[in-house]
Amino acid sequence: MEIIFGKKFEREYRKLPVFIKKSAERKEVIFRSNPFDPSLNTHKLHGKLINFFSFSVGYNYRIIFEFGAGDKVYFYSIGTHDIYQ
Repeated sequence: MEIIFGKKFEREYRKLPVFIKKSAERKEVIFRSNPFDPSLNTHKLHGKLINFFSFSVGYNYRIIFEFGAGDKVYFYSIGTHDIYQ
């Protein structure tokens, strides 16, 4: 699986607290082996984000992503629930 990090994702990631970054890195390892592992709570989004999915990074943080062609996955955003707006 190839994960492509969008510019918005990279900008948001740089601003995160260190403990959230470490948690995101651990979750990425799980995601790479199984994007629908129950510990990620991966789910399809609705409304204006209907083409995207999200998974949990800790209690309050989420990563919004999209499956691309082949084995590509695009990470678009990371943050609290505010990223859904």
